[in-house]
Amino acid sequence: MGKIIVVNAKECNACLTCEIECSLAHSRTKTLVEAMKEVEPRLSVAAVGETAVPMQCRHCEEAPCMKVCPTHALHRKEVDGPVLLDKSLCIGCRFCLVVCPFGAIIPSYDGRTMVKCDLCIDRLEEGQEPACVASCPMGALEFVEAEAYAQGKRNDAAKRSVEQADV
Repeated sequence: MGKIIVVNAKECNACLTCEIECSLAHSRTKTLVEAMKEVEPRLSVAAVGETAVPMQCRHCEEAPCMKVCPTHALHRKEVDGPVLLDKSLCIGCRFCLVVCPFGAIIPSYDGRTMVKCDLCIDRLEEGQEPACVASCPMGALEFVEAEAYAQGKRNDAAKRSVEQADV
């Protein structure tokens, strides 16, 4: 995938702005009160001790949810695009919920279909970041190029190796 959401849990203050903005972005009415009733947020903030961690679909390259979906409701528009859910094809069997390693797929409010992050595909097509990233007041969520992020991790690991060798 070209870009990914990276979470810096140390920066998250559990304000839930990401959840609220996610619901707003996916709502029909685009008003806060109505959005919270009509649309489930496609991410959640999990408490791990005193740390808060925003959790959403990681859009796995070899997405297990896509492999088990009997109706192909889970799909990609492009080979390296986000994993999308076509609610008109979803039968709510919950196979995807069972195999998702991140617990990022949940039943809809009515329980008939599933709900998951789509990286705000409409916003991406307009050149914008996902709503959760754009709205995070703490900068705990970043939308970055996957390869550049991986290169940064490699560079950091190499620096640590050199520092340890100098000891």
